[in-house]
Order: sequence, then structure tokens, then C-alpha cells
Amino acid sequence: MGTDELSKKPRIERQRRLVGHVLDAGFASAAELASLTGVSVMTIHRDIDDLARRGILRKVSGGVSALPSTVFEASSEIRMQLEPGAKQALARVAATFVEAGMSVLLDDSTTVLALARLLNDKGPLTVLTNYRQALEVFRENDDVRLIVIGGQYSRTHDSFIGLPSDSSVTSYSVDVVFQSTSTMGPHMTYHQEQDVVHMKRAMLKAGARRVLMMDGSKVGRTSLHHYVPVSDFTDVVLTDDVPAEVIAQLREHCRVHLAPR
Repeated sequence: MGTDELSKKPRIERQRRLVGHVLDAGFASAAELASLTGVSVMTIHRDIDDLARRGILRKVSGGVSALPSTVFEASSEIRMQLEPGAKQALARVAATFVEAGMSVLLDDSTTVLALARLLNDKGPLTVLTNYRQALEVFRENDDVRLIVIGGQYSRTHDSFIGLPSDSSVTSYSVDVVFQSTSTMGPHMTYHQEQDVVHMKRAMLKAGARRVLMMDGSKVGRTSLHHYVPVSDFTDVVLTDDVPAEVIAQLREHCRVHLAPR
């Protein structure tokens, strides 16, 4: 290991520690993080600037946050650490919708990434995605024909996002589209970022069957931008902690499938 690599190791470990702390707490001040890691506030500010530039943390008034808000989505790296058990439960149900020979389109949500990990033994499949993490899941599987869609690479989302006219999505028609989004109510779905909304809408139109995967923490909340009405999906897969009255309302618009947590 070279001198440069040795000097980077303490910084990488420190940054991992402070990201974990901010994720658990939701918010932390620079002084709090300096006390936690035993370095100067100036060093912490440099770490925060680096992590914010990479889209992992978000600088806010008085400190730093890792959690999503109605306006900002959490980074892909952070989202992968949230609700892992719920995502696996949703993925197990969604995987039953896929059969050998199908074409499937996967969005850049970490919920759908959990499904991707269950599809490697479902081949042969054609998989379209704009999510780099999903590409890694299938990269060495010869039974999966892998097609990358999207546009400019987003470090925050770890995916390729472009306008529908520039992303090549409109040229495809697939058997099933799998998506998740930030929040939803009984009639409407939402997301914090307009460019992501445009991309997701284009992807959704490509599917004969359109499946939304949502854990209970996302239900009954809103975000800045309307995405699409719930009725635009043929199926919604929910964890079984969603209130019964909400499930009943959703069943007026689409098929609802419950995933035991």
C-alpha cells in the first residue's frame, strides 16, 4: 500500500463513522461530529464538504443531514441502509411476478435493487435499468441480457437520469416495470426531484404490467412533486404494516399485494 493510500485510510474510516452517526441521528452539528471522531471542526467541515459534493450527506442550517425530506431525496448509499428487512419482504413478493423469458425494467430505487438480487436465477431474462448498482448485480450473469438506459450520471442517485426524449426509454416495451418512489397517499404518488419524476414517468409507460413497491414508512406522506396517480400502476406491493383503511382505498385503483415483514 502506497503512502497516499495509507493517508486516505483514516479519512475514509472517519467519514464512514460520521455518516453512520448522522444516519442514526438524522442530523448532527460539526462540533458534535468533531467530538465524536476526535478531530478538529475544520477537518470535519472538509469531510462534510467532500461528502456533500459526492451526494452522500446534505448540508443544512447548523449542521448536516443524511435523511430525506419533502424536498431532498437521500443518496443511494444512504437509502441502501434504510428498511432492509422491508425491502427484502417486498422483493420476495415482487419476484413471483417474473418468469423466464420476460423483459423487465428496474428503476434506480434501492427497494427495487432488493428485487434485482432475487432475479439472477430467473433467467433467461432481458433487464433494462438506469441504476448502476443493478448493473453490478447482473453483470456476470450470462442468462441476463442487460440494457442500460438513462442519460447523465448522477452521483447522488448512482444512476443515469435524462429527459424522456434523450434517455431512449420511449423506444422500449417490456413485460413488467418495477418501481418505488419517495412517498404516497391512497390516490397519488410523490417524489422530491422533478428530473427523477420525468425519468420515472417515461420508464413507467414502457411496461404492460406496472408494479409499485412501497414499505409502510413511505405511505401516508407527501413530497414536493406529484409523480403519478396510484391508478397508473397495475399492482402495488406493500408491507403489511400499512393501515387497513389505506389498503382498502388503494384496492379501488389497482391490485394490492401484502408482504409480511
